[in-house]
Amino acid sequence: MHFGSALKELWRDKLDVVFPRSCVHCGGVVEGGRLRHLCPACARLLFIVSPPHCTTCGHPYYGETEVNRLCPHCEMLEPKFGAGKTAILLKGSGRSLVHALKYHHGLQVLEDIVVIMAATPDYAGYLRGAVLVPVPLHPKKMDKRLYNQSRLLAECAVQAVDGQARVEDLLCRVVHTESQTHYDREARQKNLKNAFALAPGATINPAQRYVLVDDVFTTGSTLNACAAVLRRGGARNLDVVTFGHG
Repeated sequence: MHFGSALKELWRDKLDVVFPRSCVHCGGVVEGGRLRHLCPACARLLFIVSPPHCTTCGHPYYGETEVNRLCPHCEMLEPKFGAGKTAILLKGSGRSLVHALKYHHGLQVLEDIVVIMAATPDYAGYLRGAVLVPVPLHPKKMDKRLYNQSRLLAECAVQAVDGQARVEDLLCRVVHTESQTHYDREARQKNLKNAFALAPGATINPAQRYVLVDDVFTTGSTLNACAAVLRRGGARNLDVVTFGHG
């Protein structure tokens, strides 16, 4: 371990003694375990996605896997991208991690997210060598939240692959919409029509592999809207990745 990293770990451990960390899921004290913001009991509740899973959205298949099986989460999507992958299912302690980041300014969970990404089967390999493109926030939403969680997750992914990927902000959001959480697929697609554009000065290399990054795959409408913009801009090798699915 690098001396600077060892010193940082020592200082962090001392702070933990004075200011014990609390679990973002159950609220209890975090003692031990590989994650710093989920206690060991809640960390065991994480549903980390392993193969077999849908190659479009990443949701796991259960039981016997059929060839060319249609995934109920994305069978009506008509994706503008190639493959998709996710790290966890958005339930239980996994949902608490995402909500802490997205709604409660819980930036401290990012260090756990890096660990989870690195531990998810095939996740790092899927991202290596790619240009990671975060789904952008509208300036009004950015002013309110102060950060783009998708941008932060893209940076986490770079750490998870030991720097063997890079982040480029190639997209901007030009139409402000309310949260899509309570809308169905059809309504989301309508709301997101023409909501994204290439960022000023963005250039796309047709030979480069790009991976769109978002926090959660729900219906895939947001990722699809972004993918359509990148396709029109010249991206030929285009996939997507999320941290959670649900």
